[in-house]
Amino acid sequence: MLRIRGLKKKFKNFQALNGLDMDVEEGALYGFVGPNGAGKTTAIRVITGLLKPDEGTVEIDGKDAFRFRMEVRDAFGYVPDEFGMYDNLKVGEYMEFFAACYGYTGLVARNRCMQLLEQMKLDDRADAFVDSLSRGMKQRLCLARAMIHDPKLLVLDEPTSGMDPRTRLEFKEVLKELCAEGKTILISSHILSELAQMCTDIGIIDAGRIVLAGSMSEILQKVNDSNPLHIRVLEGREQAVAFLQKDSRVKTISIEQGDITIQFHGNSRDEARLLEGLLAAGARVNAFMREQGDLESIFMQITNHDMERVVMRGEE
Repeated sequence: MLRIRGLKKKFKNFQALNGLDMDVEEGALYGFVGPNGAGKTTAIRVITGLLKPDEGTVEIDGKDAFRFRMEVRDAFGYVPDEFGMYDNLKVGEYMEFFAACYGYTGLVARNRCMQLLEQMKLDDRADAFVDSLSRGMKQRLCLARAMIHDPKLLVLDEPTSGMDPRTRLEFKEVLKELCAEGKTILISSHILSELAQMCTDIGIIDAGRIVLAGSMSEILQKVNDSNPLHIRVLEGREQAVAFLQKDSRVKTISIEQGDITIQFHGNSRDEARLLEGLLAAGARVNAFMREQGDLESIFMQITNHDMERVVMRGEE
């Protein structure tokens, strides 16, 4: 549904996008995350045609988004992070105004608008002024507006920012329903726990490039494979440490009150080999387990530019 290759964008001396490659498959609910300044909003503005890139290509539903802008425009709906000001419009008028922008008028427009307001649970607010709505209601209204022309792709930039927990939960359920109906959704957010619960796929952007992408199950497996490994040694601690220092997959070693914690990059088979090596080195191990983590764990690890390999730290 969305294919990006070699996207670059520079603002004076700041390289916002640096060869961004990204794929969002049809029917996916794709979480797009990254630290501040990583390039998320710039990428979204390029995708939606609000910003022209220096280099690269964007394809939406198989069409070049830059060469066939008018055709591609009908393939996606955009929900920005800022709603905008519509002080003098009522909710129904707001929807009908945007319906007219897509060529819907009269009874057809009114029926389409009411259908979407009902889907967003806003039909009882049709005669209320837009400015009187809560933050959550405004975002649901913005989503309804983005779906007037029944696009295949929805692009949402930080849509749950500023919402209370209950409103975020309701909005999340709406997105899951839309995805189940066949919509493809690209959503950027800083609330990683929320994305982990609803997204089918995820991409992490850092310094203008995707540094990790895949299905949520694949990403969570990588989370487990990169979390700290805790080892308790009854005897032979020196032999254990000496063995661990020689393993290139061990990035850090920390010792506290006899327990050894290591940053070990490897899967379950690698862990089994590591344990075999510790035993062969003369260490008597009575505890060996991965720390339980989440999406935030791997996000912090791969976007931490200050992290360096530490051979050992701790107290003897």
